[in-house]
Amino acid sequence: MRFPGLPMIQAPNPADRVASKLVNGLLSIKPLAQWAKQRARSMMIQRAESIGVHWFQEVEDLKAQALEAYRQQVQNPELNYPDYYLRSFHAYEQGNLGWEPATEVEVAAHAVHARIWPDAGAEGDSRLRRSFLDAVQAQIESPPQDILDLGCSVGMSTFVWQEIYPQAQLTGVDLSPYFLAVAQIRQQQRQIPVTWVHAPAEATGLPEQSFDLVSACLMFHELPQSAARQILREARRVLRPQGYLAVMDMNPRSEIYAQMPPFILTLLKSTEPYLDQYMSLDLEQEIEAAGFSTPQVLCNTPRHRTLIAQTLT
Repeated sequence: MRFPGLPMIQAPNPADRVASKLVNGLLSIKPLAQWAKQRARSMMIQRAESIGVHWFQEVEDLKAQALEAYRQQVQNPELNYPDYYLRSFHAYEQGNLGWEPATEVEVAAHAVHARIWPDAGAEGDSRLRRSFLDAVQAQIESPPQDILDLGCSVGMSTFVWQEIYPQAQLTGVDLSPYFLAVAQIRQQQRQIPVTWVHAPAEATGLPEQSFDLVSACLMFHELPQSAARQILREARRVLRPQGYLAVMDMNPRSEIYAQMPPFILTLLKSTEPYLDQYMSLDLEQEIEAAGFSTPQVLCNTPRHRTLIAQTLT
């Protein structure tokens, strides 16, 4: 089932393919790629400050916390990181495995999502996440008792699930112990119970059929296609019969991306190494192949889509 307002898949525009190949060629030149990353970062910081999000002060406040102690509490020292996760992400050479990306992810999210709607500003990120959860809440039949948030990062989406379903038991899984350290700090500030698990989303180690709802918010565009397929199978494994999968991410069919100027596309691709793989992945088909019903799909913002599916009995 597809919801009104979601365009049908269209044949690729030859001009778009040429532009994409040109951008990829430019980014294969290391000095240009490094310049693009630095430029993208500078633009995010400038945007954050322009909407009243004080980037440097927010980061310093987090760094004043006992970050290492929190990391040691949650880190699995025996975890072997998949190769795809060891690449540069979001203009950070260390990817997500460091304090710089962990302490900046919240302010960056506010900056990136400030222009989803013309009047969004600093509220854009919270409106985005709430639009996802509102879409899911409208489709599921009964409140879930156990919710798993895959790729939970520092818990920004996890905490919104708690606001909507305060009775639910929440579990957040992420590969970065640095992100999970910040998540623990935010959890204590909110005084809510959450279980944090340092594990890959494709092999969580969690019991079979132990969740009513598995959520993945803004995660799939950061994955190679092979990992995306494995994660969908893992979500199926941990869901109970008639359990729900809810995915929210960039909408490859959005005109926003089709009309993106090459300069901006270059900056975007410089920080997202698997973007081409995500844009070419038929996520609806892959969800069905993993053992789910045909997903319901809707546009929850001008540039994002939500997919909701149930396990097949």
